[in-house]
Amino acid sequence: MAHPETHHGHIPVMRNRMGDLLAKPIEAMGERAVILDGTLGAGGHSEYFLERFPQAHVIGLDRDSRSLVDARARLAPFGDRFLALHCRFDQFEQPLAEAAADEQPAACLALEHGFGGALFDLGVSSMQLDEEERGFAYRVDAPLDMRMDPATSLTAATVLNTYSHGELARVLKVYGEERFAGKIASAVIREREKEPFDSSARLVELLYATIPAAARRSGGHPAKRTFQALRIEVNKELESIEQALPAVCNRLASGGRAVFMSYQSLEDKLVKRFFKEITTSSSPPGLPMELPGHEAKFSLITRGAEQASEQEIQDNPRAASVRVRAVEAR
Repeated sequence: MAHPETHHGHIPVMRNRMGDLLAKPIEAMGERAVILDGTLGAGGHSEYFLERFPQAHVIGLDRDSRSLVDARARLAPFGDRFLALHCRFDQFEQPLAEAAADEQPAACLALEHGFGGALFDLGVSSMQLDEEERGFAYRVDAPLDMRMDPATSLTAATVLNTYSHGELARVLKVYGEERFAGKIASAVIREREKEPFDSSARLVELLYATIPAAARRSGGHPAKRTFQALRIEVNKELESIEQALPAVCNRLASGGRAVFMSYQSLEDKLVKRFFKEITTSSSPPGLPMELPGHEAKFSLITRGAEQASEQEIQDNPRAASVRVRAVEAR
């Protein structure tokens, strides 16, 4: 069986730590344990869980049909202990119910007992970045696609060529935290009137010409924020996270744990805010005792956001920006 650290050259971020965070409920539940891998990707985390917890089942979700093909092949040796579902990670309820109706063991266990653990490794996968034709990377010329699910219709080119100035500026400012959002939007609209945008190289050239030289010298590649914003808009990433947080936490077994790995501040803020809500009592402040039924339903497992060790970052540079937060259902 392929080792997680060598399969396709993709290394699962903080693999061992993710196993440690989920170990307590998974080991306690034994044969009833099901782990939800909400961002299956290459299957590295799922493979590690299946090896480390030999009694557990794993359900992997991915909206990218190409990733599912590879992951299913990789994890086929585990038989029916692994189940892959093609869906957005905030839309797993119906596919899960359908799989249970087909008597898939992992789905049946999940619906009966809840998830013992859940992992969401957010953002674009390294596999998608490596597929140049997908248009996620700004360092190579490629079609302006950026769809995680090729079956959907909205592309980065559509956003650039059809959004109004206000819509485009909002996307760049909110999702890319780009301080030159208005200036970039104006330049895009001016240039698309000459010819529609269809390649990443032309967009990168425009960004170099539009963003002031002083700003280009700091803060990383000048295209980074715009490409992030377009990717988030195309894939509705933040909306998916907002909907997935309550969906997965409501499916946890008693003592089950949910772990979210974020790679930029917008993702982490959503996770942090939601975790604060569900780990805080709803009793009015100042009361001498907890009101019945108002106690928090979850507890924080991580204090603040955990980060990768220096050794982990050296071995796997993608781990440099990760922030990990986890909760446990009471």
